[in-house]
Amino acid sequence: MAVDYAVIVVYLAGMLAMGWWGMRRAKSKSEFLVAGRRLGPAMYSGTMAAIVLGGASTIGGVGLGYQYGLSGAWMVFTIGLGLLALSVFFSARIARLKVYTVSEMLDLRYGGRAGIISGVVMWAYTLMLAVTSTIAYATIFDVLFDVNRTVAIVLGGTIVVAYSTLGGMWSITLTDMVQFVVKTIGLLLLLLPIAVVKAGGFSEMKAQLPTEYFDPLGIGGETIFTYVLIYTFGMLIGQDIWQRVFTARSDTTARWGGTVAGTYCLVYAIAGAVIGTSAKVMYPNLASADSAFATIVKDELPVGVRGLVLAAALAAVMSTSSGALIACATVANNDIWSRLRGVVGAGGAGDEPHDEVKGNRAFILIMGIAVILIAIALNDVVEALTVAYNLLVGGLLVPIIGGLLWRRGTAAGALSAVCVGGVAVVGLMWHYGILANQPIYYGLLASLAVYVVVSLATPPTDAAVLAAWRERLAGNPARPASEDGTLAPDHPSPSGV
Repeated sequence: MAVDYAVIVVYLAGMLAMGWWGMRRAKSKSEFLVAGRRLGPAMYSGTMAAIVLGGASTIGGVGLGYQYGLSGAWMVFTIGLGLLALSVFFSARIARLKVYTVSEMLDLRYGGRAGIISGVVMWAYTLMLAVTSTIAYATIFDVLFDVNRTVAIVLGGTIVVAYSTLGGMWSITLTDMVQFVVKTIGLLLLLLPIAVVKAGGFSEMKAQLPTEYFDPLGIGGETIFTYVLIYTFGMLIGQDIWQRVFTARSDTTARWGGTVAGTYCLVYAIAGAVIGTSAKVMYPNLASADSAFATIVKDELPVGVRGLVLAAALAAVMSTSSGALIACATVANNDIWSRLRGVVGAGGAGDEPHDEVKGNRAFILIMGIAVILIAIALNDVVEALTVAYNLLVGGLLVPIIGGLLWRRGTAAGALSAVCVGGVAVVGLMWHYGILANQPIYYGLLASLAVYVVVSLATPPTDAAVLAAWRERLAGNPARPASEDGTLAPDHPSPSGV
């Protein structure tokens, strides 16, 4: 294993070095949080693919392939569909807003009264996403170094927190590009063909496994529908995804770069399912489907290649973890803490480079330590992630998409939808169980109904707010903006906040 260890150590050292390089470049709030809004198509596509394809997509995707065959691709496939929908229909408008968070978008659209509540919901989602990604280190480091769970979480989490705190989005962007390349080589170009060959090829796989393993809908129509609701729609509204859209240097980059990343996700989904199906032929009686990835890597790959593939899995986990961490810290600082102090209004505040960077860096460190501690204490990853996505989609999908598509939506309707949708999914999860499908079905319907009814029953959004919103969507701010696109401090927002 010495060669494999060397590959991993070099990889981890490279991540820290890029964090140090990013620190030298992140001198303003814009540079630190959204990489100066300067990413071109290649870097944007690579980093977007890296953030959405994490440990669940890699280890979990292979596990679903082991359990259900080719239809196990649906979870990751719906993630790709969501990214495609975001890129084609919404990304250009989102990028033109020149904000930092989803809650700032809601403030701009509804007049400065929806931000803090939506910020709390988004913070809970990004926190749990970072926690579940961090827990995944335990699986990988156990295979690599045979260390206990707590040490693995602390080791992996500390590296991610270190480079994220040092350089912010610039460090994360650079590391994500490396992680994207490593994942592509390790998973698609090495593990996929080796797994199929070791299983005897597709003809042998079909001979050894039941026919339902090759049924595209074998996982079940209801499961696929639930994946669409949670993951496809989740891709449309998550702060971790939007914060990457904010890094694009142009509308074209956001649209076409995201489309490339979404297409890559579809290929990645199929590859994971095929690898899992191959593992089922070689190891038909594994105690846990999620152990399929580690088992096939450990037993079937040659020295050196094994280290690279494990580095690919580590890359998948680290990219999602770092993206969720900076999203969590950004929301905590800009949407919750700053608003509680009464500093930030709709559309952001003036950019004070040194103070802003220092404050956001401190929040990344604080949130990173909290994530590591929660990850050590938490055991059930699936339930935690399900709660996070149910709250996100049930509480925020309707007011966000409604704000983008429906002129008549109001602040009262948006706040009601967030509260009713959030409370509904929590109550229904308590009644039906956390992993049940009903909470997201009924919670989303309740949120939609309340949004429409309350919006129609209350006065329309102020014309000045809508006019400023349309100007921002068109990429022509109605009032002067600072260098990074946020509002100049001497020009108040239309909401007066």
